Amino acid sequence: MKSAVETLNPTRVRLTVEVPFEELKDSLDAAYKKINQQVTVKGFRKGKIPARVIDQRFGRGAVLEEAVNDALPKFYTDAVNEAELSPLGQPDVDITELKDGETLNFTAEVDVRPALEIPDYSGIEVEVDAVEVTDEDIEKSVEQLRERFASTTPVERAAEDGDVVTVDLEAKVDGEVLEDGVASGVSYTIGSGELLDGIDDAVKGLSAGEEATFTSELKGGSAAGKEAEVTVKVTQVAKRELPELDDEFAQLASEFDTLDELKADSRKRLADMKQYDQATQAQERVLEKLLELVEVPVPEKLLEDEINTRKHNLEHHQLGQMGLTLDKYLEIQGKTAEEFETETREAAVKGIKTQFVLDELVKKENLNVNQEELTEHLMRRAASSGMSPDQFAQAVVEGGQVPLLVGEVARGKALAVVVDAATVKDTNGEVVDLDDEEETEAAEAEATEPVEAEAAEEKTEG
Repeated sequence: MKSAVETLNPTRVRLTVEVPFEELKDSLDAAYKKINQQVTVKGFRKGKIPARVIDQRFGRGAVLEEAVNDALPKFYTDAVNEAELSPLGQPDVDITELKDGETLNFTAEVDVRPALEIPDYSGIEVEVDAVEVTDEDIEKSVEQLRERFASTTPVERAAEDGDVVTVDLEAKVDGEVLEDGVASGVSYTIGSGELLDGIDDAVKGLSAGEEATFTSELKGGSAAGKEAEVTVKVTQVAKRELPELDDEFAQLASEFDTLDELKADSRKRLADMKQYDQATQAQERVLEKLLELVEVPVPEKLLEDEINTRKHNLEHHQLGQMGLTLDKYLEIQGKTAEEFETETREAAVKGIKTQFVLDELVKKENLNVNQEELTEHLMRRAASSGMSPDQFAQAVVEGGQVPLLVGEVARGKALAVVVDAATVKDTNGEVVDLDDEEETEAAEAEATEPVEAEAAEEKTEG
């Protein structure tokens, strides 16, 4: 077999392959054997039909077609390996010449990873928010904890802001009560905004046993997005009472004996959270600077596939679980379809460029992933997916996704290397010494943004 490579553009090549006919022998034998098992010819036992009879009865062309279809993937893969290419996705194959007993010639056009030149990145400088925990932050944190331990006491009066009311609801659309539009004994805190638009004004001033009707756009269910006439009946009004902020509350709400100890713990937890946010902000800004330094051509077909994947995941998974359509989502976000298209394309371009650049850095810095690192990453991914580590690991193995996880960890390590080499200062002008573990976790989170490039490459090479 002989092959040659022609570069069509920085992300696409054309392979020209010439295969001597004798190299098709194994595939021809397999084609005759396959046809033998599929057909019957009077006078011959099944599977024992001579090749000349198959040619006469079914045509040599059918045998050649079967043989070529069997052989092409191997010859294509050999040509790719010989040229040391990194293909993305499936090739467009065109058989240019097939002469029985002489030769098979074909071309294969395929997108490839672009050759990238990673420049010196040690001069990158970024600014991040300073880690500052104020007394106001502490008070807000403690107040949120206090809200969780609030108690309610039924009262014989009209409902007011902050009260907890128990209500029965009935929703009608076009005068008809919806099958899923009736609910009883619903507990609702007035002013929380957790139910329907307009319900706060409707129930305020109502006492137990009284009802009101209001119009609201339904957020979910069979009539999501439609205007409904909603009747709400108050069956109980209860006053929320917050516990006193004292040592007794600290003992009730935590493992601490005093309120001062509880506040000190809140300060530490908030500082830890802000330090993690700072590390995340640092790697995001370092990554942006890194991408500015590297010229990264993006294969158009890969980009379109990535855009379509992002749209599909948003519409059929994220929004579907919330009972929202894309149009309704855009309305809530205050975005036009054109703005959504632009943002999706920009995010897809950044995702692909990020993967290409970090993968190149993995090679340049000779970064490897050990079992411990892979296991830790798997545990984090399992936690974020809501699955147990064993369930997640089984799904990864069965889906053949282990190489993808290895790639995610490696890219996270590559980004951490760049962040470590960069100068990071906070808004106070102080140099930030990022904790290695926080930096790596944050970098992995950024580097694992879903991109189809790796999946496409794995599929092609497999």
